[in-house]
Amino acid sequence: MDNKTYAIKVKAQPLALFETPIGFGELSNAETLLDDLAASINNKKASSAGIKRSNEGGWHSSTDMLEWGGAAAQKVAETAISVAKRMSHFEEASVDHFEWIATMWANVTPAKGLNALHSHPGNLWAAVLYIDMGEEFAGSTHTGGNFYLEDPRFPMAAMHNTGFRMRGGDGLPQKYQVELKLARGNLIVFPAWLRHGVRAYLGNRERVSVALNIDALPRR
Repeated sequence: MDNKTYAIKVKAQPLALFETPIGFGELSNAETLLDDLAASINNKKASSAGIKRSNEGGWHSSTDMLEWGGAAAQKVAETAISVAKRMSHFEEASVDHFEWIATMWANVTPAKGLNALHSHPGNLWAAVLYIDMGEEFAGSTHTGGNFYLEDPRFPMAAMHNTGFRMRGGDGLPQKYQVELKLARGNLIVFPAWLRHGVRAYLGNRERVSVALNIDALPRR
C-alpha cells in the first residue's frame, strides 16, 4: 500500500475573463430634450395603435422614430452611438471605418405592463433611455418596472443544482439576472445579444422610454 503524503500548497486566484461591457450613463442638461421626446411620443401614440414586440400591456411604436421624433431623437441616437463606439473594437480596422446606424422606437407602459425577456438579434448594440418614470401607487413602497439583464451563460443556472452560482473576480456569488433601477435621463447601452426585459410596472401613471438598435456597416 502506498502511504505517501504530499504536503503541497496551491496559490490560486480568480481571473475575471469574458467580461460583458455595459454602458451606463445619465444625460445632463437634458430636460428640454426629454420633454421634446415625450411630446413627440404622445403625438405619435395618439395617431397610432402601435405594434407588438416584447411589450405586454404597453404601447410600442413603429421603429421609425428617427423619422418622426425630430432633432431630439437624432441627438439621442448620436449619443448612444458615441457610447457604443467607445466600447467597440474591430480587428485591423478602426471604429470610424464603419457607418454607424440606429433604429429607434418608443415604449409607453401603463400599470401592470412589462417587457418580456428578449434580445435584439442582427445588431451589435442595443440601448434604452428613460424619459418619464411614472408615479407610485398611493401607499406603495416601489413602482416595480426594473430593467433587468440575464447572464448570457444562463445554462449555468439550469444545471442539476439550481442554487449553484460561480464567484466572480470580486469573490461574490454572481447573479444570473441583474436588475437596474433606472431614473429619468438614464441611458444604458449593452450588447444586442444580451437578453433583457422589464419587470411589471406598478405605477399609476404611464412610464415612457425609447429603445434603439445600433449597428456598424462597412463603408462603401
